[in-house]
Amino acid sequence: MTHVRNVNFIVGVAAIVAALSAVTPAASAADLLKLASAQRGAWEAAAPELGQSAGIFTKHGITLDLVYTRDGEVEPSVTSGSTDVGVGAGTIGVLRAYAKGAPVRVIGANTTGTANYWYVQANSPIKTVKDINGKTIAYWTSNPASRYDVFDLIKQYSLKARPTVIGGAAATFTQVMAGRVDVGWAEAPFGVEAIEQGKIRVVARAIDIPAIRRDTVRVVITNVDTLQKRKDVLARFMQAYRETIDWMYSDPAAIKRYAEFAGVSEAFAQRLRDEFFTKNMLSPDRIVGLDAIMKEAITSRYIQTPLSKGQITELIQIPAPVR
Repeated sequence: MTHVRNVNFIVGVAAIVAALSAVTPAASAADLLKLASAQRGAWEAAAPELGQSAGIFTKHGITLDLVYTRDGEVEPSVTSGSTDVGVGAGTIGVLRAYAKGAPVRVIGANTTGTANYWYVQANSPIKTVKDINGKTIAYWTSNPASRYDVFDLIKQYSLKARPTVIGGAAATFTQVMAGRVDVGWAEAPFGVEAIEQGKIRVVARAIDIPAIRRDTVRVVITNVDTLQKRKDVLARFMQAYRETIDWMYSDPAAIKRYAEFAGVSEAFAQRLRDEFFTKNMLSPDRIVGLDAIMKEAITSRYIQTPLSKGQITELIQIPAPVR
């Protein structure tokens, strides 16, 4: 009798273990997404890194395998299938890839507007935007945003400034500090340390100019295969992404984590977020200014004609947020 009871007990335990084995992997195993991100350490691209370290993606059953690329490499990494999701892909580049038949889809906005700004030496007589009249103002031919920004600034404030070609951020800073050009242009976080140290002053920000503020310049992308086969996983990823953005703008712990990740001081991180990146800039749920972006893409010969409404609907498939 004892032997029978033992056998029945063992059989019962085995049945329970078998049942748990059948259920547990599906219920507890996190879905893995390989993610390519541009600009390692940039605030606007930090949500995946910060959200994973804070456990937000884990809460939604997502594990991220993060791969950092150079600027411009996110889109080809995703369309080739090397990665499942890309954060920080340039919107114009994505339009070009889609128009050429690449299997790319947009599942969220990454950055709307820019953290670009204009600055002067700390002791410069230029105090306001209007003081730029008659002065030299730098832009870079190698950076389309720099060229468009300076002319948008001039148009916005009806300035009679003198645009001057300089070759990049470091060269521009050197020219401004040497007094060879009056106003420099930069993309945060470049120069923020110099602002902290009182070496330069900000006289204008791109976010204050409607023509620049309106456009979604970088997006979150996936490829067609991932979207078709893992739509629910991507929906959970985007929900975790939204919650991470909320956390980045509400919890002081986010500043501390970012400072550690980016290798900057907490004061630097706080200033970078509060002065250059409003929360709305990182909102993932709306692609803004697409008509203007397509017009610019045509002018720059990235695409030949605007996308049709049907093409836009196919390209942009942002998962609805969970309320």
